[in-house]
Amino acid sequence: MARSLRLRRWQKRALDALDAAGGTDFLAVATPGSGKTTFALAAVRIRLAREPGRRIIIVAPTQHLKRQWAEAAERLDLHLETGWTAQSPRLPADVHGLVTTYQQVSQSASELARFAEDAIVVLDEVHHAGDEQAWGQAIHLACRGAALRLSLSGTPFRSDTRAIPFVRYDDDGLACPDIEYGYGDALRDGGVVRPVRFPRIDGEMEWIASDGTHAEASFADNLDATAGAQRLRTALSIEGDWIAEVIDRAHASLMDIRRTHPTAAGLVIATDQDHARGIASILRSRCGVQPVVAVSEDAASSRHIAAFAHSDDPWIVAVRMVSEGVDIPRLRVGVFATTTTTELFFRQAVGRLVRWTRGLGAQPAYMFIPDDPRLRRHAFTIAEQRRHSLRRRDDDGNLLPEAGHEGAIDLERAAPELQLSLFAPLASRAVVGAPLDETDVDGITARPEPEEDDELLLEFAPVPRIGSVDPDGPAPPAILPRAQRQMLRDANATAVTELSRIVDMTHAHINSELNRRVGIERIGEATIEQLERRRAAALSWLMSATRTR
Repeated sequence: MARSLRLRRWQKRALDALDAAGGTDFLAVATPGSGKTTFALAAVRIRLAREPGRRIIIVAPTQHLKRQWAEAAERLDLHLETGWTAQSPRLPADVHGLVTTYQQVSQSASELARFAEDAIVVLDEVHHAGDEQAWGQAIHLACRGAALRLSLSGTPFRSDTRAIPFVRYDDDGLACPDIEYGYGDALRDGGVVRPVRFPRIDGEMEWIASDGTHAEASFADNLDATAGAQRLRTALSIEGDWIAEVIDRAHASLMDIRRTHPTAAGLVIATDQDHARGIASILRSRCGVQPVVAVSEDAASSRHIAAFAHSDDPWIVAVRMVSEGVDIPRLRVGVFATTTTTELFFRQAVGRLVRWTRGLGAQPAYMFIPDDPRLRRHAFTIAEQRRHSLRRRDDDGNLLPEAGHEGAIDLERAAPELQLSLFAPLASRAVVGAPLDETDVDGITARPEPEEDDELLLEFAPVPRIGSVDPDGPAPPAILPRAQRQMLRDANATAVTELSRIVDMTHAHINSELNRRVGIERIGEATIEQLERRRAAALSWLMSATRTR
C-alpha cells in the first residue's frame, strides 16, 4: 500500500494552494513532464481521507490516457473503472470511481452526472472541453454537481470563442490558473524537465501553387500565409528530399544519444496516416529500423504506444496519438513533421521530450523543426525560457542582463486552409539552419538533481475502505486489481461462449442466469469477488452440461 509520496516543490505549493482555496474549482497549469498527474492523485487521496465515500471521476482526452490515469491511480491504491459506459447504472462496489474521455462525456453527460454528484472530478487537459461547443456543454452538465473540480492543463490557454466550463478568464480571454508552473520554473528547480534544443532545418522548396503557377522559396523568404503553408507542405512531402535528409540527421542524433542512454527513442509527428506510413518507410529504407506507427485510425494504436513505452525500439511515428499527455520518458529526439503549427500543439509536442529520468545526469533533448517562421517563433519562446532559467544571478538573487539577446521576431500568422485544387509539391532539399542561440549544443549541462527534502514527504492516511477491500488486510495479489478484473471478465466471456455451444441457450440468457446466481444485474458492476464466483459458477455449469451430453 502507498503510505507516502515524495513531492516536488511545486506539487507541495499546489497542494497547499488547493487546501487554502477551499472552493469547488481549482485550475493547475503546469508544464508537461512536471507531474500534474501525481499532484492531482495526491490531492484526491488527501480529500478522500477527509471525506470518505466520495466517488472519483477522471476525464482524459484519449483512450490511451484513460488507461494511463488508471495505472497511475492504482500505484496510489486508488482503483478506477475504465470500462464505464452510459449503459452502466452502477459501478463495481470495489472501485473508487471511474475514468472516461471527453468524447464519452459528450455522448453520455446525463448518465455521468449521477456519478459525479458530490464527487471529486479531475479534468485532465481541460482545454479540450473547448474543442467543440457540445463538449463544453456536456462537461458543464455532467460535472456541475461535483464537490471538487480539479482542472489541469500543460500550457496556458485562451477561451477563443468557446469559454471552458469552471475556468476563470482575464479581460484578454486568458485562463487564470490558481497555480502555474512553467518550463523555465521547472528547469530552475532541476531534476524535473530536460533542456530542449531546436535544430532548425532550412530548405529549398519548389511547388505548383493552388492557382497553377510555379513557385520556389526557402524558409528565409518572406511569403504570405497561403504560400507559406504551401512551402511547409512541400518540405514535409515524402516525395521530396527534405524530410528524408532531416530524418537522417535526427536518427544520427538519436544513435549518438543511445551511446549513453541505450533505450533512448525518437518521435516523428506526421501530418496524417498516409504521411506517417511514408515516413515509416523512409526510416526503414534509409536508417534500417522498423518504427512503430501509431495513428488514430488504427484501433490497436494505444497498445502499440504502451508497448513502445516499455521497449527499446528506437522510433515511433504518430499523427496526434503521442502529442499530449502520453508518458514515454525515454523520448529524447523529435521531428516536427506536421502542418499543424499552432503554439498549443507545438508545446504539447515538445512536452513529449522533456520528461526527466533520474540518474542520467545531463540529458538534453532535441526537436528538429522546419525553419518555418511560425515554428521558429514557438521554438524561440521556449528557448528563451530555457536560457532565462540558466542565467546567472547577482548577490541579491536578481537576474543579470543577457549578452547578445535577440529581439522578438515579427512573424506571419497561421495560414488559412490550403486551396489544394492545383497545388502540387515538386521538389525539396534540406539546408541546415542556424541554432537558436550561440550556446554550443554539445556543451549543455543539467542542473543537479535536488537533494531529498523531508518536508516534501507526504504521508497518506489509509485509503477509505471500498467494497470488500480492507486497506489493513493481507497484501494485495501480485496482479493489480484493474488487470485482475479484466482477466476475470475475459474468462467469464470465454466460459459463456463455451456454454452456448453446449446448452440450448443464447449468450444473453446464459449471462442473465450467471448474473442471477451472484446477485448482480450486469457484469460491468461486478466486484472482483463476484467475478470470481461468476466464473466458478460458469465452469461448474459447463462441467455438468458436458457430463450429461
